[in-house]
Amino acid sequence: MLTTLTTSYSDTRASDLAWTLGREPLPALATLNLRFTDVRLQLRLLGASHQVILEREDGVCSETVACIPGSSTPLPLGVAKRVGGWEYEFAARVEVLSPPAFAGRAQELIALVSDHPYGLVGVFPGDPHAFTALLAQRTQGETVWRTWHAYPQDRQLVATRTTVALGVGAETVAGLGRLPAAALG
Repeated sequence: MLTTLTTSYSDTRASDLAWTLGREPLPALATLNLRFTDVRLQLRLLGASHQVILEREDGVCSETVACIPGSSTPLPLGVAKRVGGWEYEFAARVEVLSPPAFAGRAQELIALVSDHPYGLVGVFPGDPHAFTALLAQRTQGETVWRTWHAYPQDRQLVATRTTVALGVGAETVAGLGRLPAAALG
């Protein structure tokens, strides 16, 4: 799903991004609600980047990668955590591309994600290559999502990949607990 966001960037460069687990839902500019057999997933575009909320009968995992005032956790290269019965893995990388490579990659990613049934991409006003994109999948007991955050002024592309494996009797990730049913629509 492709959407044009009606706000300007809140995070203006890759180094503004921070990572957190367990945040309550933040105000979203666009959302995509997905339901798999045993999991509900909400992809959320924020003015400050993205949030993903995964909910299962026995708990919630909330990941936020965004420019968050007062956040002291910068974007890590990798995180692996076991909390309760959940295995959470996160990886990020920042690429600096040449102007033609950046434009080509931005167009490719926007097209790929906007045409995918489990994809959400938001384009920011002012530059056709300023976007945030999220793409999810569910296979063999794992929920995986990838994200891309584009910063055309610096030709930086931040790519993340998250895998959450849900075991039997899983408990809450990062102490968040259950969200109200309305949180995921």
